Amino acid sequence: MLAALLATATSRIPRTHAFSVVVSRGRSPLSTKSRSFPSPFLSHHRHRGYSRQTSSSSSLKATPSTSFDDGVSPFYITTPIYYVNDKPHIGHAYTSTACDVIARFMRLSGREVVFLSGTDEHGEKVQKSAEGKGMDPQDFVDGVSVNFRDMLSLMNCSNDMFIRTTDGYHKKAVQHLWNKLIENDAIYLGAYEGWYSVRDECYYTESELVDGKAPTGAEVTWVVKEPSYFFKLSEYEEKLLKLYEDCPDFIAPSSRKNEVVSFVKGGLRDLSISRTSFKWGVPVPGDDDHVMYVWIDALCNYLSALGYPSDESGNCGKYWPASLHVVGKDILRFHAVYWPAFLMAAGLPVPKRLFAHGWWTKDGEKISKSLGNVIDPVELVERYGVDQTRFFLMAEVNFGSDGDFSDGSMIQKVNTNLANELGNLCQRTLSMVFKNCDKAVPKDIGDYTPEDEALFAKLRTLQDRAGTAIANQAIQDYVQVLVSTVWDANKYVDDMAPWALKKTDPERMKVVLYVLMETLRRVAIVYQPLIPTAAGNILDQLTVPENERTFDHLETSPILFGAPIKKPVGVFPRIEIQQEELVDA
Repeated sequence: MLAALLATATSRIPRTHAFSVVVSRGRSPLSTKSRSFPSPFLSHHRHRGYSRQTSSSSSLKATPSTSFDDGVSPFYITTPIYYVNDKPHIGHAYTSTACDVIARFMRLSGREVVFLSGTDEHGEKVQKSAEGKGMDPQDFVDGVSVNFRDMLSLMNCSNDMFIRTTDGYHKKAVQHLWNKLIENDAIYLGAYEGWYSVRDECYYTESELVDGKAPTGAEVTWVVKEPSYFFKLSEYEEKLLKLYEDCPDFIAPSSRKNEVVSFVKGGLRDLSISRTSFKWGVPVPGDDDHVMYVWIDALCNYLSALGYPSDESGNCGKYWPASLHVVGKDILRFHAVYWPAFLMAAGLPVPKRLFAHGWWTKDGEKISKSLGNVIDPVELVERYGVDQTRFFLMAEVNFGSDGDFSDGSMIQKVNTNLANELGNLCQRTLSMVFKNCDKAVPKDIGDYTPEDEALFAKLRTLQDRAGTAIANQAIQDYVQVLVSTVWDANKYVDDMAPWALKKTDPERMKVVLYVLMETLRRVAIVYQPLIPTAAGNILDQLTVPENERTFDHLETSPILFGAPIKKPVGVFPRIEIQQEELVDA
């Protein structure tokens, strides 16, 4: 089924927009010897709205500045790299879609963007999963990693790179980082014994256990004393606390920051960063008896993807430090404590911002294999559609909070906001234009009235309101800006009643219809990061050229008077479901 869905999605992509994110093994995806990173508006991006600009990029407004982002610099955004012990689920789709929405918004604002995703393929858990299937670990991860690449394509994510921690260039980068830490006296050889969770790939102290398990509910085992290299994490307690104090927006949302600060203030112990009890990992330089702790390996992907340490392409200097790491709340500690400490020890800048989002439940219950309620993104897309799934995931909950999925909520939100409001606005506007304006955009229209100007005044603030939300990762607020704008437009339709004006004042009807077309143009342009295919469809029907779909065209490229239009086609059909199915859902 996934192959069929991907084939269908690919068939809708213009051949000139094809863009592969699969990279050659053993070479950085941004290496000058493989390919250079494309300009965000080059024609080989496969996603609508990224065609080459006709106007100067210097005219773009970029995005609102914040304490952690100046709004104009190159923007580097990452998902966590996904662990390959199982197939993708709704959490992976959620994180990827959120990053994609932000990356697309930044590109449309005129910023140079690198959007990275990938797979974490080392560690004891992967080795055991492979052994359980009687497979070589490399063969196992080769098979599972492709599922995550397919998930990104299925969700129409525009990631520029896909990294694998088994790639040769990444291993070399990790070993270089290790040697740098050795050189800076941040690592020493000792011995470790204590509690360890294979599922979490995390060490826990006795005081952190809850009813004999990890705080996440994972089983823990006692690691019998074994040789281990240690990172001098205890030396970075004060430095980390100073980072959190000097950069109060480094960790978001604030509730997560408070958890991290509390953890660090509780005292940091030196961190075991190598193991000898298994072999599936990056070998420690000069000591093949040890493999690196999976997290020092995994976290380094954010650097190795940019070409670290050589930076022949200049991408490290251009895009590091990262603008935004987006992670699930369960792995915040690794990103907010261990990662900045590693970077400080290596003499490298820390990321500008970490954002930890919440978890999803299903019908109020925790999602787990044992309950049989794991949500498969493939099934969501098959049943509801890609843009509909993206819309629901971003609109349903405040980004950063936990969310609950139910089919009933999905159907109601999609039918209300997309089918009834946006889809209906588009359909009835274009149908009236097609039938009453000689199948063309109205021309020779009269003056605007105060009602028209009031709607235009709201539209002129659309980019800034949406941009403020995106700049702060308030994705639900961004969605609400668009939903409320569409609601205003529908109210305008009802108040102006162009169907009545057809009989009483045809010239005024043409003005109203043009105002509505121009409203739809602006809304569709700003909707592109969230529902790229549907927004592109609307812009096609409005006759908006592909090179006029970036944000700098919002105020400078109105719909051309008299441009011919085709018979309108519905954008969002209602999702129909039997009442008994809805109750069950």
